[in-house]
Amino acid sequence: MIKCHLSRMMGERRIKISDLSRELGVHRNSIALLYHEKAKRVELDLLDKLCKYFGCKVGDILEYKED
Repeated sequence: MIKCHLSRMMGERRIKISDLSRELGVHRNSIALLYHEKAKRVELDLLDKLCKYFGCKVGDILEYKED
């Protein structure tokens, strides 16, 4: 199972979904799906933008956990 830590990261910085989507120049729904862990796929471009914005690595956003 893949666990997404985007909601925690955004909460720590008190960032809203709409503010982040505007800042990154991506559709709000792309962020919302990751935030609520409902995404079926993730564009590499979006991951790149998130890593640059938060100053982190992909592994800080996404984590693999055994079921």
